[in-house]
Amino acid sequence: MKKKALYIIIALALIAVVVFTLKKNKDTTVSRVYHYNKEQAINVQVDTLKLETVDNEISYTGTFEPNKETKISADIQGKIISVFVDAGSIVRKGQALIQLDNSLLKLQLQTVEIQIEGLEADVNRYTILAEADAIQGVQLEKTMLGLKSARAQKAILIEQINKTTILAPFSGVVTAKMTEEGAFAAPGMPLIQLTDISVLKFTINIPEQELSQFETNQKYSLVADVFPETVLDGTVVMTGSKANMGNSYPIQFSVNNTVDSQIKSGMFGKVQLQNGTKGKHIIIPASSIVGTNIKPQVYIVKNGKAILQDIIITSRFQNKALVLSGLTEGDVIITNGFINLFDGANVSISN
Repeated sequence: MKKKALYIIIALALIAVVVFTLKKNKDTTVSRVYHYNKEQAINVQVDTLKLETVDNEISYTGTFEPNKETKISADIQGKIISVFVDAGSIVRKGQALIQLDNSLLKLQLQTVEIQIEGLEADVNRYTILAEADAIQGVQLEKTMLGLKSARAQKAILIEQINKTTILAPFSGVVTAKMTEEGAFAAPGMPLIQLTDISVLKFTINIPEQELSQFETNQKYSLVADVFPETVLDGTVVMTGSKANMGNSYPIQFSVNNTVDSQIKSGMFGKVQLQNGTKGKHIIIPASSIVGTNIKPQVYIVKNGKAILQDIIITSRFQNKALVLSGLTEGDVIITNGFINLFDGANVSISN
């Protein structure tokens, strides 16, 4: 009995030691954890709202790109004997750009043509002899097959000779010349870069909230930054289905260049939209909006506290939003300092 009582006492002592140690560790952990003081004023930046006149024109910046651009290579290998164009040359579709050496192919063609003449004569003779049963018909058949084979070989050689003259696949400007006379051409080796800028592609990237402003196959006004007086018509040909790294979507336009091709590939430009909103309105920075697109909200400052306010937005443009209701002139909204901010938080305004 004494031993049993001793074991119980030892067990209780161990439990007491464990409980004491756990409580001590908990008190230590709690003392080290940072406790945010909800009564402490949060430093924020604000903006006092006033009615503003909406600019009737909205623009989006983009880049002009060529409608067609390709690096031209030879279909067959051979030595280059002539290059008819240089960088900057304007060429037409079907114009000769490069000539490869075809002298050996022409000699082979002459040999085949001689063979064809001989086979045609043999076919004529064997036809007469076969009709007179002077020779077996199989001999005539073999000669006729040989003639067909020679004619096919002639067609192949003519096609190869034609391919020694490299032609422009479309009209455009030579934007790079990557070979010279005496060089060796081979399939897949780029020789000339040809660019078509008679029709251009113009691409902008816009946030998802503004996609509704553009419709496929509709025309919009575009200008190049260097030629602001020249207005071009651009037709929407593509709306991106996947956002890029900046969570924006590409909109691509097809644009006819000026008669003298003033607009070059790589130039910056703008697509211009008429806002359609007139008069004075409440306009706020888009960065001040919290909540969701379905339920946008802003923090307004009242009596030293941050109060969440529901708002209705009619449109977004650039980095701003036009507010239909929920805010009035003179309201003070928070534009920066949202860390730890909550509805009803005390705030201090920084200059």
